[in-house]
Amino acid sequence: MSSAKNTVTPMMAQYLEIKAQHPDALLFYRMGDFYEMFFDDAVAAAEALDIALTKRGKHDGDDIPMCGVPHHAAEGYFLTLIRKGFRVAVCEQMESPAEAKKRGYKAVVKREVVRLVTPGTLTEDSLLDARRHNFLAAYHVVRDEGALAWVDISTGGFHVMPCAGAALGPELARITPREVIVIDGSEGQWSEVIADSGATLTTLGAAAFDSSAGDKRLCALYKVGSLDAFGTFSRAEIGAMSAVAEYLDITQRGNLPLLRPPVREGQSAAMQIDAATRRSLELTHAMNGGRQGSLLHCIDRTVTAGGARLLERRLSSPSCSIEVIAARQDAVSFLCENQRLTEDIRDALKGVHDIDRALSRLALDRGGPRDMAAIRNTLGQAADLSQGLPENLPSVLADAARDLTGHDALLDLLDQALVAEPPLLSRDGAFIAPDYNEELDEVRKLRDEGRSVIAGMQAEYIALSAVQSLKIKHNNVLGYFIETTATHAEKMMAPPLSETFIHRQTTANQVRFTTVDLSEIETKILNAGGRALEIEKRLYADLRAAIIDQAGPLGALARALATFDQAAALAHLATTENWVRPRVDDSRAFEITNGRHPVVENALQKDGTPFVANDCDLTDAHIWLLTGPNMAGKSTFLRQNALLAILAQMGSFVPASEAHIGVVSQIFSRVGASDDLARGRSTFMVEMVETAAILNQADDRALVILDEIGRGTATYDGLSIAWATLEHLHDVNRCRALFATHYHEMATLSNKLEGVENATVAVKEWDGDVIFLHEVKRGTADRSYGVQVARLAGLPPVVVERAKVVLEALEKGEREGGSTRKTVIDDLPLFSATPAPAPAKPKSSQVEEKLQNIHPDTLSPREALDLIYELTEMAKGAE
Repeated sequence: MSSAKNTVTPMMAQYLEIKAQHPDALLFYRMGDFYEMFFDDAVAAAEALDIALTKRGKHDGDDIPMCGVPHHAAEGYFLTLIRKGFRVAVCEQMESPAEAKKRGYKAVVKREVVRLVTPGTLTEDSLLDARRHNFLAAYHVVRDEGALAWVDISTGGFHVMPCAGAALGPELARITPREVIVIDGSEGQWSEVIADSGATLTTLGAAAFDSSAGDKRLCALYKVGSLDAFGTFSRAEIGAMSAVAEYLDITQRGNLPLLRPPVREGQSAAMQIDAATRRSLELTHAMNGGRQGSLLHCIDRTVTAGGARLLERRLSSPSCSIEVIAARQDAVSFLCENQRLTEDIRDALKGVHDIDRALSRLALDRGGPRDMAAIRNTLGQAADLSQGLPENLPSVLADAARDLTGHDALLDLLDQALVAEPPLLSRDGAFIAPDYNEELDEVRKLRDEGRSVIAGMQAEYIALSAVQSLKIKHNNVLGYFIETTATHAEKMMAPPLSETFIHRQTTANQVRFTTVDLSEIETKILNAGGRALEIEKRLYADLRAAIIDQAGPLGALARALATFDQAAALAHLATTENWVRPRVDDSRAFEITNGRHPVVENALQKDGTPFVANDCDLTDAHIWLLTGPNMAGKSTFLRQNALLAILAQMGSFVPASEAHIGVVSQIFSRVGASDDLARGRSTFMVEMVETAAILNQADDRALVILDEIGRGTATYDGLSIAWATLEHLHDVNRCRALFATHYHEMATLSNKLEGVENATVAVKEWDGDVIFLHEVKRGTADRSYGVQVARLAGLPPVVVERAKVVLEALEKGEREGGSTRKTVIDDLPLFSATPAPAPAKPKSSQVEEKLQNIHPDTLSPREALDLIYELTEMAKGAE
């Protein structure tokens, strides 16, 4: 590096020195109104951002690649780079070029990296999804004891929990962090599970995870003598939290965000749902990766960003506490019963802003007057909302209501200080209201009304001197001056006027004077614009400090508003979609009457198609063995019951006529088929890995839904695996389960296992076609109807007919047993030798023949009615 410095300009030497300190990030090097990148950074950024790659100067005889982006539009480029896996080091000018020149003509402007932009440390609105959290997590293990800590610096929420290595995947799937920190050297152990969660992996040195140093670091962060005030934390938990704090210090360059005290979560507090199950059930993301089509998208009626984030947290972490669930349901029930109040609450909440993120930006000094106005407006809306609330609120809402008030002093301050619609940035000025600061008003008057101020002074001096021809003028040499004729000048230069008017210049016909006041006013007028901005910046700093001083109450207010929004949204959902309050208790009951799949029903409603509701009762027989053809709705039935359990335990009402659910500790889903080619896993291998996880982890309070286990291998292998899996769920796991299969042979298990009951999805056959009724009833399917489904899918008729021939032969061999099946297969004539006959054209019925000769436009109403009766009789005769 030193030899390079000898061959490059001082500016490029500075760039190389700063870049050496951040080798893993793209260095955005500020030069005037642009961020510029050089060398390999420029090549990578130009390709990622699709911008022009140019060159600037030479290094070791070669052209230096260069690209740049405007500093005012940098946020959009940050987002693109972050999404493509880059980290960005933002290097700003710490002084002006004029200040640099004071050190010498060739002095380089001082520059420093003021921030590292990484996926888990975003705060700007333009870089974040307002309705989703942006978590940064850290995982640490101390003597086989693991812990996971996570924080959203855009809202300040900080959490930690014990987490064994085996539970890391499910917990990351629940939290969905954007970035996960692990100790340097352990990335190989955790890279796969972190990649599965969709997060970026980052490493830090062992010192960052040290629990002893971490305890001191966290105490200093929260300005406390001990962490005991926040709870009792293990060494692993302190180490994980310490790594988060250290990483924030590194990326924010010491400008730490406002972090709420850490909240310790217990592993048993929430329903456990692993990553595969979340994907299968499409809780927060659909299979295509987007939000639309997910359960979250279907149920989200929130009107605020904070309420949307709370709804996602509740859906991702359904509670296992009956008291918590009941309290949340009470809030929804109350609002369902008071629909006018619910609509008033929702209308009021539409006017609130995301004060969590506004507060975070202000704390990091990345905010502006508009964030202050957002807090002011929200305080006003919260006060209005509070006044409209009744006294008999349920506990959840009553606790939240108390946090809506008590902000009068801050509201009054911001009301008086800020204009109605301030600019985005403090450097733009014009955000402090008139009459708030006397000094600012005076400076603004000079800035905006300089001429009238001078005219006023001129009138005062005319009155004082009794010289009517006296004028105050201005030129670039003297600035402001008083001018009069030589005749009157003698009077002004004599006492007592000479004590006020100071002679400056005499010309051929005029004499010019100044005064102390005029000189002061001149200076003030010339500097009024800059002075006004300086005063506003000072007042901005005072307002920012006043807001940050109320960070605790403001955070409580944000949580209260989110609580009202989330509860009102669920109440609105329940009343508009005809959902009911489920009964959730500590039993092993699972009894659903007329249950519906919320997402499928929502999609069908758009087409005007009714959803067929179904019952499910796992209370006595805790396993249902479900048979029926493909396309009949088995997978929908399985998923809908899992979703109902999740909705019930998050505190929501459910789409059913009645529901009684004993608390579900875990949900496992093995529905659908996909391979994992990146890891060399076939569809069947993925299925077996997921099934193994279920059988090894499910407890007796779990709910398991399994679809077509064993279908990815030979018939007898698959049947054996499915048979043994069902027995294990019944005898060992003893969990509640819905087990869908095409192996009709398994139906006999209901005679051997007292906890197994058969159910089937009803179908009807008509003229060789299969009609799906989507009704689940007790019993077993007589066959799979696979050939009929293939026909519906559009297979060529010749293939369908051939399949019928083969199926009949195979079923005959199966009935005769022994080696007959192989003989039948061997004896099947070749497809080409015995082409299947083309299907006969169906005969038209009498009704169809009659209709062909009818001309509807010529029928009178009476004739049309008679025709209907005639066709009805003909149809009865055809039966």
